[in-house]
Amino acid sequence: MTLEEQAQRQHGIVTAHIAAENAHDWTAASAGFTQTGTAFRDMLLVATVFKGVGGVRAFYDTIGKALPDLHIEIKSQNDLPGCTVCEGVLTGTHLGEYMGIPPRGNSIRMDVTTYYFFDDKTEKLVAERIYFDQASLLQQMQATGHDQRPRKKQKKKLSHRRKAGTLA
Repeated sequence: MTLEEQAQRQHGIVTAHIAAENAHDWTAASAGFTQTGTAFRDMLLVATVFKGVGGVRAFYDTIGKALPDLHIEIKSQNDLPGCTVCEGVLTGTHLGEYMGIPPRGNSIRMDVTTYYFFDDKTEKLVAERIYFDQASLLQQMQATGHDQRPRKKQKKKLSHRRKAGTLA
């Protein structure tokens, strides 16, 4: 298989994987991983690794309950032999516990970058590493109606004597 053919194959695997996640078909999403025990899913900014296919399934169980309407929109996908990198937006509604945070029904929106690594022999996923702003996610989950009240707009004085090249 040429490098271009390998990248095209990976593109199809990742596209099918994300479609399974968006369909909340966690069994199909897990099936895309190699079944040899070397599979894992990393959430690097929270130092959490879900090891093996059992760990991958546990991740999907957790996220499926926390965000049952989870949706991933891919903005860009770059396929290199052995690795596919996707940038996108993850949205959902916090309806189940996540990392000890009880659900409040808040809408969630966050930018994500995900690296997919492939097993050379099986051509299946061996790892998925996701990067996102965990603090923003937790803040969105914990927000209450009181925290989201509109701020008062301040009136600004307009100066007719602005200096060239400044906004002041």
